[in-house]
Amino acid sequence: MKGKIGAVVLAAGQGKRMHAAVAKQFLELKGKPLVCYSLEAFQSSPVEEIVLVTGEQELRYCEREIVKAYGFSKVKAVVCGGRERYHSVYEGLKEFGREPGAAPEYVLIHDGARPLVSEAVIRRAIQGAADFQACVAGMPVKDTIKVSDGNGFAAGTPDRKQLWQIQTPQAFLFELIFQAYERMMSQSEFQEGITDDAMVVEKMATHSVKLVEGDYRNIKVTTPEDLMVAEALLG
Repeated sequence: MKGKIGAVVLAAGQGKRMHAAVAKQFLELKGKPLVCYSLEAFQSSPVEEIVLVTGEQELRYCEREIVKAYGFSKVKAVVCGGRERYHSVYEGLKEFGREPGAAPEYVLIHDGARPLVSEAVIRRAIQGAADFQACVAGMPVKDTIKVSDGNGFAAGTPDRKQLWQIQTPQAFLFELIFQAYERMMSQSEFQEGITDDAMVVEKMATHSVKLVEGDYRNIKVTTPEDLMVAEALLG
């Protein structure tokens, strides 16, 4: 594949559902901060440059205790995120686009709270971006899903054969996702209801997003129970 590949790793969330004094991405998992596992996966992948996005209070901690301490040589910058997830993604993309001609051709966006992402999933996402310009990792849902009517009653049962549980990384042609984000950020009403990067491309660029195989192990650590599951999966 031709062209530089970059990655934005998000570690700016507060993780209120974890009920911990430390943000979830910095909680210890098997002896090291949770976000280190995602960074290790990208460090050993074909990704050439990483922008780590974190909270303002954690900038120096990430630079010294994570990037420097663990030798993540591919991390080109640690930048401050924003109020919502999409604000943080935008800050990461802007860092890549700061120098004319220096932006990667493709960029992967990954939640640092998914410590079990594998190199195989990363490679599939990269190939998906090269083939389709926009793709997301995910897996078919295992359970029956009910649609609620808003009053706690089932209003319908969609065919689960057509339902996927979306994960990260999500991978894109850099210019496509950057321009889509710039358009979304230009008006506050464009930002309503945005929950992932694929939605930004779908709504702002009207571009189809390919689903590529993720991994059922690629869980997002959101609650204390998730942390225990991740620890068990790490063995």
